[in-house]
Amino acid sequence: MPPDDPVTALRGASLRVTKQRIAVLTALAHHPHADVDQLGRIVREDLGSVSTQALYDVLTALTDARLVRRLDTGQPARFELRGHDHDHVVCRGCGALADVERSDSPPPHLPQALGFRVDETEVLHRGLCPACRPGVHHP
Repeated sequence: MPPDDPVTALRGASLRVTKQRIAVLTALAHHPHADVDQLGRIVREDLGSVSTQALYDVLTALTDARLVRRLDTGQPARFELRGHDHDHVVCRGCGALADVERSDSPPPHLPQALGFRVDETEVLHRGLCPACRPGVHHP
């Protein structure tokens, strides 16, 4: 979300400004990679009663408006604010998720015959974190 102000971001995306949308954007600013359950707890602390369906509706609107990115790393899906482009690495063992700076190398070449103009690339690396790898000593 380029603007630091959720209200500005919502208006810039031609979305109605609601307290639920502001709360979700604010929660994601402080808790990147949150899932719906985590977001629900955070938003409910701020607003009181908010249904899970309302959270899904807000996340769908924010994702469709390209303010939020849905990360399909397995179950459950996680969400983050859109900002600078970066990749992700996820642990197959515990599900830990981390941002990885994107390499400066260009994306893979797509044959022109396919007719695509690439406007976004998502890269998800999978593996085992140090805590889940056998034989890795932890101090």
